[in-house]
Amino acid sequence: MTQQFEFSAAHRLHVTRLSDEENRRVFGKCNNPRGHGHNYVVDVTVSGAPDAETGAVLALPRLEQVVRERVIAALDHKHLNEDTGLFRDVNPSVENIARVIWGLLEGHVAPAQLAAVRVYETPKTWAEYAGGQ
Repeated sequence: MTQQFEFSAAHRLHVTRLSDEENRRVFGKCNNPRGHGHNYVVDVTVSGAPDAETGAVLALPRLEQVVRERVIAALDHKHLNEDTGLFRDVNPSVENIARVIWGLLEGHVAPAQLAAVRVYETPKTWAEYAGGQ
């Protein structure tokens, strides 16, 4: 089962071990010193055996609560580099945002298992993380 969520956040793509010139070359306008924003869309997929009584892998209100408390509250209307602490040592690329969201949710969707987290930075740019990669 997959449910979609949204949050808005700013970030700056920047790797401290690279020079400013190399960061500008690698990340272009996404290396703006003040950052830039996106309206992110997140697909959270859980899997498992459907409950015999309800037929659901996980009750939707439970998934919504977990994502709202663990992901949206942490990331929505924040500057990912500066406000969260989650990207202190990690460049907040869409790939890493998917991994971080996985980490925030992993172990919190029982009795289901987290199967995948897909993050859309734009309608044409997205990354998916399914653990262990």
